[in-house]
Amino acid sequence: MMNLSTMLAENCTKSAVLFNSKKRILEYIAELAQQQLPDMTEYSILEALMTREKLGSTGIGGGIAIPHGKLQSVSKPMLVFVVSKDPIPFDAIDNQAVDIFCAILIPQEQCQAHLTTLSGIAKLLSQKELTRKIRHAASDHDLYQLLMEYSQQGTDT
Repeated sequence: MMNLSTMLAENCTKSAVLFNSKKRILEYIAELAQQQLPDMTEYSILEALMTREKLGSTGIGGGIAIPHGKLQSVSKPMLVFVVSKDPIPFDAIDNQAVDIFCAILIPQEQCQAHLTTLSGIAKLLSQKELTRKIRHAASDHDLYQLLMEYSQQGTDT
């Protein structure tokens, strides 16, 4: 069971955003994250995400990407969840464009916690019913409620 409420703020949850490139969506994610991390610059957040993308795309297939980066001044894992109105080319493993982005920012020293978070989110997003609802969320608020609901029940119902 993955409790997202400790990691995801409602103002870091956005539905139907309009961007057309990998760089722009990552910049937007950095912008949202920066509002929650006043000690960080948008640039340093973006750099952490880009550094990870350079190792290989975080597009895990099925239109989903989990960009992530390690940051010195983050005390606990933090998520930014963005759904793009139109899928964006992201060099994903299945070569499909991506429209669901769940970015994870993790404290530099918590690698283990990070792997757990990552696999928990991948597992959550492997639920077809959930991803269908995510893509159809009418507003940021609806998307946030939906994610909270699913992350608390932890199992398919």
